[in-house]
Order: sequence, then C-alpha cells, then structure tokens
Amino acid sequence: MVEEDEEDGDAPEAPIGLRKIIHVDMDAFFASVEQRDNPELRGKPVAVGGSGGRGVVAAASYEARKFGVRSAMPGVTARRLCPDLIFVRHRFDAYKEASRQIRAVFRHHTELVEPLSLDEAYLDVTEDKLGIGSATRIAELIRQEIRAKTQLTASAGVSYNKFLAKLASDQNKPDGLCVIRPGEGAQFVQSLPVRRFHGVGPKGAEKMAKLGIETGADLAAKDVAFLRQHFGSFAEYLYRAARGIDLRPVRANRIRKSVGGERTFGEDISSGLLLRETLDNIVDIVWESIERAEAKGRTITLKLKYTDFRIASRAHSLPHNVPGKTEFARVAHGLLEEMLPLPLPIRLMGLTLSNLEREGAEPERGRDEAQLSLL
Repeated sequence: MVEEDEEDGDAPEAPIGLRKIIHVDMDAFFASVEQRDNPELRGKPVAVGGSGGRGVVAAASYEARKFGVRSAMPGVTARRLCPDLIFVRHRFDAYKEASRQIRAVFRHHTELVEPLSLDEAYLDVTEDKLGIGSATRIAELIRQEIRAKTQLTASAGVSYNKFLAKLASDQNKPDGLCVIRPGEGAQFVQSLPVRRFHGVGPKGAEKMAKLGIETGADLAAKDVAFLRQHFGSFAEYLYRAARGIDLRPVRANRIRKSVGGERTFGEDISSGLLLRETLDNIVDIVWESIERAEAKGRTITLKLKYTDFRIASRAHSLPHNVPGKTEFARVAHGLLEEMLPLPLPIRLMGLTLSNLEREGAEPERGRDEAQLSLL
C-alpha cells in the first residue's frame, strides 16, 4: 500500500493491458452538504433523515459516526447513541446539484465514468483526456477540483481494478487518498478483515468467522470447493477477491436494473403485524435510495426468505412509473398481504423497484443493481 503523494510513475512498469482505475467516494455526502449550507451545523453531530418512531438515518456526519450513528439506522437508535444528534430533512435537489458538479469534474478527465450513486463512481483513466498519465495525479486533481467547485471533500482509491480501487478509497477516509500498485493487491487484501470486502455483510462475516475466516489471508487459504460448499455461487467472487483479482471493466453506459434493499432479522419473524411494521421501515429506506439514485420504475417486487432458506417473491407492475412513496408503500403492502399467512417464519425481507428509466433523456449509468444493505 502506498498513500498520499507518491506518483504512479515511481512504480515499476505495469503489465501490458493493465488498467488505471479510480474510485471516488464523497465524504458523508448528504450530511456534508447540509453542514456546508448551514454554518450552524458545522462541527456538530448531524443526521439526515427522520428522528421519529419510523424515521431512518439516510446519512450521518463524521461527528455523529464517532457515537456509532450509521446510515440505515432507525432514528430512535441514533438518538439513543447520540443524545445531541441534530436531525435534518433531506434536500435531494441540493444533493443532485452537487452531484452534477462532481460528475462534470470526472468527465473533465475521462468519459469512462460509472456512477454508483450521487456521491460515488468508478473512473477508468488508462487513457485520460488531458494526457496526464498518472492515475494518482489525476485522483489528486479531481479531489482538489471537487473541493474548489463544491466546498466538499472526497476520498479516492487508485488501483488496477475496481475491487481494489474501492477498498483503497475507504482506507484513509475522510478526505484521503490511497494507492494500491500492481503487485501489491494480493498482499493488501490479505491484511484486511473480510467484512471490508464489498458484498460481505455482518451476517456473512459472522458465518465466515465460524469457519475460521476473519481476514483476506484466511479466505485465500480456502480452495474453491470449500467456498462453494459453504457460500454457493458467491464462492468464485470470494476466491478472486481474496487474491485481489477483478476483471470487470468500468461501464460508462451500464443500465441499472433495480434499486432495492433487504433486511436479515436477528430473530425469525412469523407475526403479520410485525412484518407490516418492518415493511414500513424498509419502504422508507428503499425510497430514500430510489430518490438518491434518481430512479423511476414500474415494477415493485417483495421477497421473503423462510427459515428453511426457501425464497418466495411477489411482483406487481404498474402501467406507469411509481409516482411517489405513498403508491410504492401501497403496492408493497398489497404484495405482503398476498403472501400472508406465512407457511414458516421468515429470516429476510427484501424490496426492489425495477423496470427503471432515468429522469431525462440519458440512460441511467450505474450498477446492475443498486442494492442497499440494511443488515
């Protein structure tokens, strides 16, 4: 691992065909915009979202995170952790405008930009527009330009694939830069806890710990057969990730297929009343994600996973895009009623919006599935 100001040119020559990837992630984006626009909030613990019984934290400032406040956390829990927490309602127009400025900075350097949300994107700068050549230097310039245009800070990771670049961007947050050079990827990954791997949530990390897998090195020691036995189709991803391998290209015109989220329960649920209350909470969080992704869609799908790991789902497609959260919630609750009473208790509930189209003329650029983890 190399940090901060060392240039790509200082490293040994990269193998032919090796890409230069940057992952940029804004620091506490929603909360930072609120602190920027309201000086009274600066330096104070701030949460964007609702503080009521069904309110959910959409974003938390770093001052709030010191108390354990995190996104997707119930507002009442956040208030208990941080009694002085200041809640503010979201202002998506302000976030979208800041995101527009940030993406303009990205496209000043490359057209190969794959946004994941308003505040996060992959960039392929193997051949950058300005002929700078050094991905590290480009990442530094991007961070400087974002600060100058928006008065917001960004963290960046630089590496030769998307998986490593994303890990790197989280390494020195906030307002940090980390570079993982060719030849360093496997060693860097093996030193990390597996919970840092994208796609490995708390439940997955807990399962791995029971199998003696707590770090990338532990994971790399397992063969594919072992991983398939315990993790099914996720095994190939884990096998490659433990070795710092990721062959996915940056897809500038990738069309998002769905936006959604799911919750794995600490205790299995069989009560219809409790499921309805839980669905209300998931609707709130997923709708925040839908607005954040600027998504419009027609199909709503509800998924339940039973205690025997069987999965049941129901979907409903409207003749038009879902007009708002009220309709989204109405359809979601209708799907749940179709699935009651339950044949078995459930351990997971998921909700997604699909058949998406982006506001305006341009197709949505982003992940195949913007899956909001609620674990």
